[in-house]
Amino acid sequence: MFKKVVALFLMVFVICIGITAPAEEKSQGIVSERPVAHINPSSWIPTSLKASPNSKRVAYGAKLGDKRFVVVDGKEGKQYDGFGEGSLLFSADSKRVAYAVKQGNKWCVVVDEKEGKQYDGTAGLLFSPDSKRVAYAVMQGDKSFVVVNEKEGKQYDDLASTPIFSPDSNRVAYAVKQGNKQCVVVDEKEGKQYDDIMGDGPIFSPDSKQVAYAAKVGNKWSAVVDGKEGKQYDGIGKDTLRFSPDSTQMAYVAQVGNKQCVVVNGKEDKQYDGIGTLIFSPDSKRVAYAVKQGNKWYVVVDEKEGKQYDDIMGDGPIFSPDSKQIAYAAKLDNKWFVVVNEKEGKQYDVIGKGTLRFSPNSKQVAYAARVGNKWCVVVNGKEGKYYDGLSSTSIFSPDSKQVAYAVMQGDKSFVVVDEKEGKQYDGIVTLGGGSIVFDSAESLHYLALIGKSIYLVEKTIK
Repeated sequence: MFKKVVALFLMVFVICIGITAPAEEKSQGIVSERPVAHINPSSWIPTSLKASPNSKRVAYGAKLGDKRFVVVDGKEGKQYDGFGEGSLLFSADSKRVAYAVKQGNKWCVVVDEKEGKQYDGTAGLLFSPDSKRVAYAVMQGDKSFVVVNEKEGKQYDDLASTPIFSPDSNRVAYAVKQGNKQCVVVDEKEGKQYDDIMGDGPIFSPDSKQVAYAAKVGNKWSAVVDGKEGKQYDGIGKDTLRFSPDSTQMAYVAQVGNKQCVVVNGKEDKQYDGIGTLIFSPDSKRVAYAVKQGNKWYVVVDEKEGKQYDDIMGDGPIFSPDSKQIAYAAKLDNKWFVVVNEKEGKQYDVIGKGTLRFSPNSKQVAYAARVGNKWCVVVNGKEGKYYDGLSSTSIFSPDSKQVAYAVMQGDKSFVVVDEKEGKQYDGIVTLGGGSIVFDSAESLHYLALIGKSIYLVEKTIK
């Protein structure tokens, strides 16, 4: 489990201070283009690029001979013998940086340039949601354990899952192996031992008060919530355990022979040949999921079956923020289209997976669609201009009146806001966590590539 992704342009960043890009004409709405870093394509490690959650900072790993180091906002860190490419991350508030490095045959975690204790191996590095705590799994000799803010937990034969923080950042949970048994550890307290714990490990409820996981007893599986075992089944779907947003309900997909069913608060829904993504509505009152019966797929909402199709997009249905509407992408006769409240939209060759979204006010729906080799963004059924590619999903402004997304045309990239094309750049940084961010209903920012430099672009969108 101690192994490990993202790729983008080409770079080693060296800070550029005191340089200002030429101001863009007012019609583009550009307020500023501030350099974040300069690129050295020969030494950066492509798979390590990370943009901060607020899309204002960048970090990545780099190499110099047989040495490795991390560059944050253009500043080079200390050199080491190795660097965990998948370990680099920013905290949720974008203020802190952590990563794993190797010195000789030992590994340690570096947080805000401060080295932690050395171990034989590290994995599962993460910040707490409030950005104040750091946790990771370590291997020392033939034992494994979890370290939280440099405090070592109890040693076990191995870890069955990496640690997770509760939403309020105050609790930590993970699954461990001891001999031929496994159990879940919550706040350093061990739960009941089982023959196996589902590989995705435990989850916390949104209010941080409850913990749930799937456990195996003999050849049967059960959902365990706060230590209380539910009914036993032939299997529990991996990654299907869900708490409702108000933390009062628990749902999951259960295997019954060669059939599957959704279980909500212990109540079994109808059985099907297969079940896809399961979701609660934001108000916690509704449940939706995609099902397969024979060679057909359809969506079930509040136990009501929708129209049958050849396929339903793998990311499944989504609810609007007000919980009143539901949308999903469906396939029929080799064409894809979006279904909103059972009404089918225009057919396309492809609907971009993960691009379907409602506006904050629940009145608009947007998604990416492809015809031939060209892409466009569709908002409430209206197609935008077609481009060679889209490098980001569409983002609604806080007031739901604006839609922004990044596109590629030829060898240039730019941001489109309400069908108005912005300034062209050599690239828009959307991999490694980069995104377009609305700062208000009238302004946004993003990271852009100009030649061999990364710039923070801020603009108004009146």
